[in-house]
Amino acid sequence: MNPLKVETKELNEYNISLERMYPKAYDKKKTSPYTKTRVILMNGTEYESVWFLHQFARHCNNDEIKRYLALVRAQEQMQQKRIACLKPINESILETTLAYEQLAIDLTATLAQNDKDKENIESLNFALLEDFDHLYRFSNLMILDKEKLDPEMLVGGFTEIMPGRPTLAHHRYPADNIKKAMNAKKSNLYSKLVAGIITAAEQQTMNYYMNISQWYKNDLGRKLYAEIGMVEEEHVSQYESLKDPNCTFLEQWVLHEYTEAYLYYSAYSEEKDEYIKNIWYEHFEMECEHLKIACMLFEKYEKGNVEEVIGDGEFPKLLTLGTNKDYIRDVLERTVLLTGDRQGYIDIMKLQDNADFFLYQEEFVGSGENIASHIVIDEVIKQMGQDYRFQEKEHPVKELKSRKKDNIVFARSKN
Repeated sequence: MNPLKVETKELNEYNISLERMYPKAYDKKKTSPYTKTRVILMNGTEYESVWFLHQFARHCNNDEIKRYLALVRAQEQMQQKRIACLKPINESILETTLAYEQLAIDLTATLAQNDKDKENIESLNFALLEDFDHLYRFSNLMILDKEKLDPEMLVGGFTEIMPGRPTLAHHRYPADNIKKAMNAKKSNLYSKLVAGIITAAEQQTMNYYMNISQWYKNDLGRKLYAEIGMVEEEHVSQYESLKDPNCTFLEQWVLHEYTEAYLYYSAYSEEKDEYIKNIWYEHFEMECEHLKIACMLFEKYEKGNVEEVIGDGEFPKLLTLGTNKDYIRDVLERTVLLTGDRQGYIDIMKLQDNADFFLYQEEFVGSGENIASHIVIDEVIKQMGQDYRFQEKEHPVKELKSRKKDNIVFARSKN
């Protein structure tokens, strides 16, 4: 599929009326977990587009470009509102949160297995284990708060729920989250797509936790969202640092629109819900027109060749969301002790005793005994006799096998 060759209408013909902008929400009891995660992914993609186009406009002194930015941005807003309201009113904050984390896990694992860029793969695998642990912590909060829902059912049995790299160990010195940026002119198209897709997805998760913390119904939940929200800040810093900062705004716009078209077509290609499938295709066609406009302006004002940005336009392998249990177990077993070390990653046992990681841990986390990500597990163990897990076989890391004691030193201390 080549979005540049799709026949499209004039831009103004793609406006969505207010009546059509409000869709029929999915049935949370019948809808596939991966339909839910696609809704979250595309919502986040539109968030990213809107904020990028605003930032572009604030750094642009060309009125023609700014007018096109306003027209396209309004349609991206229409798409975002439509997608966001596919989520039903009766879906709780925690139900949505588990879908966010399932998306983060399976999207990250899928991208890592299909990319060839070493920096991208290392960063994806590193954050994968942290989102994996977040799913475990939030699932235990769901049990503790007696929501009468089974997290295993919510993830459809596709994603295991057990400890990853413990959340207490995620809190790193911020400078250690900045990684080596790619060279867009030398990087393959898929790798550029990966960096953009995962940045947008994690940005949305960060925004969600930043805003939802204040609305949660009890103090422990508020603290947990705030704590994990700080980890999402780390993930966004890590992923956005992979993108080439030397790309012009017009280059970035071309790649943004291409990424949206790629994701909508990927979602359309695997969607089983016919109502939502039609929305994905309608939005795909809109993005094809947006892409053509971005390409036209890029070639007009930068005299560049759009092939330098997106090649001949043919999509690389489409994105498919599915289970990644064996891959995650393998990454867990091999890399659970890694932490950030400036542009790279290092086994915590090899860190200098005076490393910034340890100093930051002491200042920000302390012993860990009074921190929400530990307390939520500790309280479930006290009430239930063991933590909540959905694992199909024994945990691959011996220090994380116990279901009757949360390990608060593993991966954050040499002891």
